[in-house]
Amino acid sequence: MNTICAIATPAGMGATAMIRISGSEAFGIAGILFSEKSGFTEQEANRAKLATIYDKINISEQSILDQVVVTKFAAPHSFTGEDVVEISCHGSLYIQHRILELLLSYGCRMAEPGEFTQRAFLNGKLDLPQAEAIADLVEAQSESAHHNAMQQLQGELSNKMAKLRDELMQLASLLELELDFSEEDVEFADRTALYDLLGQIRTEVDKLLQSYQWGTMLKNGIPVAIVGEPNVGKSTLLNALLQRERAIVSDIPGTTRDTIEDTFILHGTLFRFIDTAGIRESGDTIERLGIERSLETIRKAAIVLWIFDSRKTIQEVKTEIANTTRSIGLGDKKLILIGNKTDLASNISEQSETIHYISAKQGENLNSVLTEIERFVEEHNIRDATLLTNARHQSLLKEIRKAIERTEVGLQQQMPTDLVAEDVRVALHHIGELTGSIATDDILNNIFGKFCIGK
Repeated sequence: MNTICAIATPAGMGATAMIRISGSEAFGIAGILFSEKSGFTEQEANRAKLATIYDKINISEQSILDQVVVTKFAAPHSFTGEDVVEISCHGSLYIQHRILELLLSYGCRMAEPGEFTQRAFLNGKLDLPQAEAIADLVEAQSESAHHNAMQQLQGELSNKMAKLRDELMQLASLLELELDFSEEDVEFADRTALYDLLGQIRTEVDKLLQSYQWGTMLKNGIPVAIVGEPNVGKSTLLNALLQRERAIVSDIPGTTRDTIEDTFILHGTLFRFIDTAGIRESGDTIERLGIERSLETIRKAAIVLWIFDSRKTIQEVKTEIANTTRSIGLGDKKLILIGNKTDLASNISEQSETIHYISAKQGENLNSVLTEIERFVEEHNIRDATLLTNARHQSLLKEIRKAIERTEVGLQQQMPTDLVAEDVRVALHHIGELTGSIATDDILNNIFGKFCIGK
């Protein structure tokens, strides 16, 4: 393989930047950058050292380009499994690009997006779900997303798939053995026991598939719709929760014509709040479009904050909710009822323990709303579970489940052993695609091409 190099820190200027080199010629090429006094050639692996880089193209001047910290990692004890050099230089854009120019002139080539991680996969340092978890780790916006990415990187999903593979291999082996003795009409596998095993495998696959919804929520933000009639304080509540002026607030009903989104991290979990247009009968074409988007937001939300004027009766609120959700339903969404404008109500004639009475304008009792929002995470126990976040994994698990279902049907209908065994082989093939033990160049290029350069 060629020796590759790239800037591994974000684009732009900062205090420091890091340039990564990987490949069989990494030590030799990097060594040309440094003076003999730097002692790079004799430097031990896994040690960091202060060194001077000279702009060797201006060899007559022997000008110093930068003083850097350089670290060597000898194969196979490196991220990529190859010889690796990491150079931490000052963050000047000129210095970064000049070092790259020198490395390219000495025999490196620029790394493709994700090529360092791809080499780590090809050299057996990571399997494919672990490699993909690195992208999730880099993009993690919250503690919960970080925790889930670290679980995947440490092999949580890989271990589950390995267990499924071992169980299917055991089943396949017994079926293959029967095929070898097909002329003797011998059954080595207890059909009832095989069917029970397939049921256990299907249950585990179903758990993983069901986790995809929660995994994508943790990654992108749990969607929270702020809903209610016009002028009940939806935008004021959004601003109060975010603690900044995100939405325009006005006493004029119908100010919000479109959805407004922003994110908020609550005790390590990312929530995506969506302020919606007030729901009412309207002859205004633009406002009606906004109301349609409000209804669509309710459909997609996991949590609905239904806000109303606290001077309304509870029965009026229930009627309002019923009329609004008749066509879309609430399903298993968490509905949180919020009576707003307590600062304007001399008294609240009816109260309920299930309703949170607040003053969004005065910032009163908002903690009770936040506590109820956070309870959603606890109720679904999604912080510690193994959660899918990758659409490729979901797609392959669906194919695995289909193959398992066909195998179950085959056993039930006493189909020929060779047909049943073929469905087991299909399931094993898809597990291999998921873990990367079976992978084409097109698949790998598609996966790693989405990574940033330098990773």
